[in-house]
Amino acid sequence: MKLLSFSVDGRSSFGAVKDNGVVDLGARMAGCTTLRQLLEAGRLGEAARLAASAAPDHSLDKVSFAPVIPDPGKIICVGLNYRDHVAETGRTVTERPALFARFACSQVGHLQPIVKPGVSDDFDYEGELALVIGKAGRHIPPGRALDYVAGYSCYNEGSIRDWQRHTSQFLAGKTFAESGSFGPWLVTTDEIPDPSKLTLQTRLNGNVVQNTTTDLLITAIPELIAYISTICPLLPGDVIVTGTPGGVGAKRTPPLWMRPGDTVEVEISGIGTLRNTVIAEPA
Repeated sequence: MKLLSFSVDGRSSFGAVKDNGVVDLGARMAGCTTLRQLLEAGRLGEAARLAASAAPDHSLDKVSFAPVIPDPGKIICVGLNYRDHVAETGRTVTERPALFARFACSQVGHLQPIVKPGVSDDFDYEGELALVIGKAGRHIPPGRALDYVAGYSCYNEGSIRDWQRHTSQFLAGKTFAESGSFGPWLVTTDEIPDPSKLTLQTRLNGNVVQNTTTDLLITAIPELIAYISTICPLLPGDVIVTGTPGGVGAKRTPPLWMRPGDTVEVEISGIGTLRNTVIAEPA
């Protein structure tokens, strides 16, 4: 099942993709107005039954995509989680995963513009696999970790590189307003039972700039979930962004930055393609 958050006719909702349309689950499921609330209520099975039996309410091309989870409690990002990216940065592989946060205001949905801030020209792409937590857990063992996942999506972890380098902490360059994107939808785990068998490709203006397979993650998804859940409880709707492969713009000669008017795409097998144009921050 593919689940998305969207707005139509000025109303925000969530739904399931069906026959190139959207079954509006938010209009059908009392007590749930967001996808996060659906996960918190443990009603994925009910959503699947409703989606299977209902006709689409909206054409897919008539809705405005929101980030898959517009209101996450946490967005936890993993840095330096592919060896080719570690090598191109001149760093060494760390014993434990490098973690940092993004905030909800830093992300937009599929087909929405991402914003190059006025204070920097060093706007970089980072195609990544994101996962969404489906049930609460703490101290989750790796062998059970995938049971806590609701599904997977694409993420462009847009990064402002000069601000990222202001200090040893990444956050300043990683959470500029509307600089990243999340979508187009969440593909539930029944359709992706093994997230280590996916391909990921990032394209800038149609040119392939990143290409990898998720079996190359240094810290695999079950171990990431186990490690993060030791630090803090993971709750339904929390997002873990698992890391970007080599090929980032900052490490090319000359650097390849995203510019206003560019189109950037992140495609992951079994999920689909997240596509955004780049605009300049309004003066």
